Amino acid sequence: MEAPNNSDVSTDPKPQVIYRCKKCRRIVASAEQVVPHEPGEGQKCFKWKKRSDNPYKESPQCSSIFVEPMKWMEVVEEGSVQDKIQCLGCKARLGNFNWAGMQCNCGAWINPAFQLHKSRLDECHL
Repeated sequence: MEAPNNSDVSTDPKPQVIYRCKKCRRIVASAEQVVPHEPGEGQKCFKWKKRSDNPYKESPQCSSIFVEPMKWMEVVEEGSVQDKIQCLGCKARLGNFNWAGMQCNCGAWINPAFQLHKSRLDECHL
């Protein structure tokens, strides 16, 4: 009798990523809720007054993640069109949302946009 061939089955599960509030460590999102986007053309995509000195240098790394709307986002549940997103636990400001969309610092336009700033989050790999 031959042993079953498990070579096509991955034994290493993909590490799960969760995002926590940096201040109180409450879980605010997981990798499954992140909305991916194609990086834009950087500074060339911004209005003239919002550009830095050299608009043709490489696009910066995205300083935020964009997520799906979630139940813990109280202002979204209240029916606001745009507002700040605060942590449910400590009320720290985590980002912004706008149903009409907003521009990432890489230049890409995300619509609707629920933006969480990476500087306000801890990325944890489980």
